[in-house]
Amino acid sequence: MMFLVPRRPLAQDGLLAVAMAVLLSVVMLSSPSADALDLAAVLAGSAALVGWRRAPLATLLVCAAFMLVVAARTQPGPAVAYPVMVAVFAAVRAGRQVPAALVTAVFLGAGLAVNLPGADGAGQNFQSISLLVGWFVAAGVAATVTRHRQAYLEEAEQRAAEAERTRDEAALRRAGEERLRIARELHDSLTHSISVIKVQAGVAVHLARRRGEDVPPALVAIQEASGDAMRELRATLEVLRDSDPADGDAQASGLDRLDDLVGRARSTGLQATVTISGERRELPVEVDRAAYRIVQEALTNVSRHAGGAAAAVCLDYGDHALVVQVEDDGKADPEAPPVPGKGLLGMRERVTALGGRLRAEPRPEGGFTVRAELPLGEPA
Repeated sequence: MMFLVPRRPLAQDGLLAVAMAVLLSVVMLSSPSADALDLAAVLAGSAALVGWRRAPLATLLVCAAFMLVVAARTQPGPAVAYPVMVAVFAAVRAGRQVPAALVTAVFLGAGLAVNLPGADGAGQNFQSISLLVGWFVAAGVAATVTRHRQAYLEEAEQRAAEAERTRDEAALRRAGEERLRIARELHDSLTHSISVIKVQAGVAVHLARRRGEDVPPALVAIQEASGDAMRELRATLEVLRDSDPADGDAQASGLDRLDDLVGRARSTGLQATVTISGERRELPVEVDRAAYRIVQEALTNVSRHAGGAAAAVCLDYGDHALVVQVEDDGKADPEAPPVPGKGLLGMRERVTALGGRLRAEPRPEGGFTVRAELPLGEPA
């Protein structure tokens, strides 16, 4: 189909030339004074209409020359002016009004000079010339209207494209301003509090070690978690402030920090195990980050809601998808499923954005399971 579209105007112009050649050939064959030369001139003038879109001025000159020869030799009537009118329309449409007017004047003047002096039926010939003048004026007016309409449509398209571009730029600007506002709010509301927690936990660990006391694992976990939270918060703020947020994805946490995540969970007393199956390999940034966040949220929920239950983290690297599953042996009851909170909603949004599937529900034997299937292709 894509090869037919560029040729369609050429085919239409060819049909126009053929139709004009057939019409004038019939007129020539019905004229007793016409001969083979006149028929050849008619065919040549009609064939020139094939180029009326691409070379309107050349088409006008060729048509007018051949049709003048035919008019001077056989005087076939108004039909001989049809190709010239089409060529005049094409020239005016292309913005060549002056050449079109000159050729029209020459053609009509030559026809008047040939037909009127000493000719029988001079009044009828004059009426024919007057009718041709009206036809040529109508062709010029139609071409002018078409030209202005085409210019109006092009201007309207340009305005629409400019409006679309301006609207997109405004939307991007508003999005950038909103990101900066969120970054300021996060910095003002969280950075100070997390910094205070980190400093206080660090001071407490330092004093305990100076006194030779055993540092409580929970205190070490607070220190490590606050440091990790500060790092991720800085990375998030850089993403929000960056004009290209994709550049900050590399700084976000991924499965390469899974051991640290599980280690912090164990330091709080949670019994957590990790099982990895399949060939471990580099993942797309979105999948890697989503898998880490799912494990992080699932372990957090186990610590908060499962009450001393053990958790099992399983990662299965398949050919087309990464399966992340976190199960616990807590007291969740299938008959009374928990109301999804912000964490589960965030999990589902991440998985849906990647075109995957999420199942988060109580297990029949007790406890809770979170299973996410993350496609390894492009995001849906």
